[in-house]
Amino acid sequence: MSAVKGVRAKRMPRAVREQQMMDAAVQTFGQRGYRAASMDEIAELAGVSKPLVYLYLNSKEELFTACIRREAQRLTEAVQAAIQPGLTADEQMWAGLEAFFRHTQENPDGWSVLHRQARTHGEPFAAEVSRMREEIAAFVTVLIGAAARQGVPPASGAACSNRSAELADRDIEGLAQALVGAAESLAGWANDAGGISAKEAAGLLMNFAWTGLGGLMQGECWPSR
Repeated sequence: MSAVKGVRAKRMPRAVREQQMMDAAVQTFGQRGYRAASMDEIAELAGVSKPLVYLYLNSKEELFTACIRREAQRLTEAVQAAIQPGLTADEQMWAGLEAFFRHTQENPDGWSVLHRQARTHGEPFAAEVSRMREEIAAFVTVLIGAAARQGVPPASGAACSNRSAELADRDIEGLAQALVGAAESLAGWANDAGGISAKEAAGLLMNFAWTGLGGLMQGECWPSR
């Protein structure tokens, strides 16, 4: 476990000390898991006393919830900050995906807290991650909707006979959910496999998803039977 522990500070602003404890908690929860992590270990890593951890954050559950919220906010902000309004729809998607994969690779413990630990220990932790996921999915829905509006008219004979070439709102929402789920799974795989850059991971997903979206925007679809 990498060290974040330092000399015990006699006086430190509450906000700084809380972040110090949460840094230690994210590292411990991410690497050891929620059940195995102990408050003694977190306090030692943060360089504070165990009673002080309980004074600032009343319980292990509250500390874990605070870690989930912080890591979810950081991930969401990283993705949103990467997407510039002046970019085309595909450029925005690429920028968001690359930022997503870069953040999850640079913060493996935080991603483990969100992707593995929070989801596997029930409520209220899973609900916190679901809120983050819905916020990202809503953001992606806007991007796909913008892409659909930028789409070109279907080629002759390319449109499916059983649907309009214009994507319905429900279709766009479903595609956003699928894209977010794929990104999450790919990030987990890339982090476990190692040696896969954020740009490579983003390229894989763009090749998989954007090519299909391009076909849909031209009125193409899988012929349902």
